Amino acid sequence: MSMISVRLPDQVEKRLDTLAKETGRTKAYYVREAIEEHLEELEDIYTAVKRLEKPAKRWTLKELENNSDLEC
Repeated sequence: MSMISVRLPDQVEKRLDTLAKETGRTKAYYVREAIEEHLEELEDIYTAVKRLEKPAKRWTLKELENNSDLEC
């Protein structure tokens, strides 16, 4: 497991500190949870943007139904 350092706005740090104290968990636990929860969503967004900027080959319904050569 690796470590990273993150700068947070004071207000976010205070909220995170309060949450950790109230629940008995570490701040690192909640930072890790937030990253894991949103990482896939962020990856999906950037993949969508990339595909919009550089569209891949598209097939018509007829080509799909006829099992035409679907390789790019």
